[in-house]
Amino acid sequence: MRIAVTGTSGQVVTALVERGTGAGATIVPVGRPQLDLLEPSTVLPALAATKPDVIVSAAAYTAVDKAEAEQDVAWRINATGAGTVAAAARVLGVPVIHLSTDYVFDGSKDGLWTEDDPVGPLGVYGASKLAGEVAVASATPNHAILRIAWVVSPFGANFVKTMLRLAETRDHVRVVADQYGGPTSALDIADGILAVAKRLLSDTNDSNLRGTFHMGPTDTGSWADLADVIFAVLAEHTRKSVSVERISTTEYPTPARRPPNSRLDTRKIERVHGIVLPEWQTSIEMITRRLIVPA
Repeated sequence: MRIAVTGTSGQVVTALVERGTGAGATIVPVGRPQLDLLEPSTVLPALAATKPDVIVSAAAYTAVDKAEAEQDVAWRINATGAGTVAAAARVLGVPVIHLSTDYVFDGSKDGLWTEDDPVGPLGVYGASKLAGEVAVASATPNHAILRIAWVVSPFGANFVKTMLRLAETRDHVRVVADQYGGPTSALDIADGILAVAKRLLSDTNDSNLRGTFHMGPTDTGSWADLADVIFAVLAEHTRKSVSVERISTTEYPTPARRPPNSRLDTRKIERVHGIVLPEWQTSIEMITRRLIVPA
């Protein structure tokens, strides 16, 4: 299985490269300058050169706050760019797995969000990603859109690394406690993507395998809950104690509004693709240990 992935340095791309070999897959990251989502004419030639069996559309504009001031760039990458990648997949006759986000929802629901719930993004980032979903579905029927949330990993910039960096100089951290979601390891996401890719290739005519799916842990928590787990592991291995002050969103204002509840219902992907990701606490503990314990 040869998988072309848009982007070269993102958390999910890096995780796919790490996980691919063990799953019998060759992962080929494709990014700038060969593939530039701001230059649509580069997309098809760059992907065609990889001779893929599957394309994973992972590259995106993910600066949630910055997107409020850079709407045009966010839209060109997340919406137009995603559609261009999906159109290339159709030309090449291969399935595309597109990564989307929990931020397509407004967070007003009390329970878990299902794939059939009405969308209502609160900011430019979420709106541009939602437009990307529409563009992908319009470009090719041979697609799986995976909505993921709160991505963390041993790679790149993410919440776990931020907390560990703050712990180097602080013994007290204020963390938002009234936003709830499913913290998800990029390594777990990579495993899920590989499983979906295999199914799409083995059952080429099963329409149930295509469409939109929520992929993440079955349990959820707040950012403060996540920080508690990180600092518990830190204390276990270094005896460094960091306390978490649980604050409200209003006490930590940001340019972009975040959904207070972006907890995703993952039963559909379990039923259709047989995918159940590990509990988020287990994955966060593994990531934290990997970052603080010498190999």
